[in-house]
Amino acid sequence: MKKSDSSAGPFMHDFASPNPCTWCDGCGDYGIWTAAKRALVTLKIAPSQVLLCYDVGCHGNMSDKIGGYRMHGLHGRVIPLAAGAALANPAIPVIAFGGDGASFSEGVGHLVHGIRSNYRMTFVMHNNANYGLTTGQASALTWQNQPMNSSPNGIPEETLNSMDFVFSLKPTFVARGWSGDIAQMTRILTAAIRHRGFAYVDMLQACPSYNKFATHEWLMQHCYDVNADPSTSLRAGGHDPKDFAKARSLAVDTQNRVATGILYQTEDVPAFHERLKAREGAVTTPVEEVKIVDTTQWERVFL
Repeated sequence: MKKSDSSAGPFMHDFASPNPCTWCDGCGDYGIWTAAKRALVTLKIAPSQVLLCYDVGCHGNMSDKIGGYRMHGLHGRVIPLAAGAALANPAIPVIAFGGDGASFSEGVGHLVHGIRSNYRMTFVMHNNANYGLTTGQASALTWQNQPMNSSPNGIPEETLNSMDFVFSLKPTFVARGWSGDIAQMTRILTAAIRHRGFAYVDMLQACPSYNKFATHEWLMQHCYDVNADPSTSLRAGGHDPKDFAKARSLAVDTQNRVATGILYQTEDVPAFHERLKAREGAVTTPVEEVKIVDTTQWERVFL
């Protein structure tokens, strides 16, 4: 990971954009946007030293609201976009942002292989339990019996248990935050960016326009930090983020309250590029190996 040359920087204003924010008042994207910048500043990663990749959705409008190198991909395809960049240059941290709609429907296959391959990248899943950009259609994570714009009687399918699904893929890093706790989200993202492999970060966020069930107030009342709560913190003999079974249990049990924080992390599994036999002993990155090749020798074959 490359860091800023300045011992004092970068600063929050280095990530500033001249474009005004257009999210609805009270949208959780504001908090996640702020936490992402704070995490990069904490790690002393300058805008020119990180790649930020965005899927389509309300969160994707962040792509021109933050300074640095950004790519705005196709709906549900942000993970392979980010993974390709991370493989090409493992020295540059790559952060991908996606929504629950695309990530667990159109892009669910990419999520599966991103986790199982353990690409060295951070994936921030903006979880507002609906398709906010297209005015509140239900997603695979919309709660049962909730009227939505395209399903006024509630969704006919079972809601997908996203955390149980993620843990079934044997991840190496799973965390959950919520959009009203910027300090905690900053800590989570700082750890995720430092992680050796694929870091899955579920950010529960308020959607004041279309999500009338998991509101900011509901999240504030139900979310608790497993790294600070007396009953689960490691200091009290409680949750250890290396304990896979306990982490999975905490993650899926949302009946009465919702566990947040770094739920699970292991550094014992090598990242994808570290497993490639063809790359053993390589001291350069693929992007450094790109060179101009004279193709005239092959042109005659096709003439």
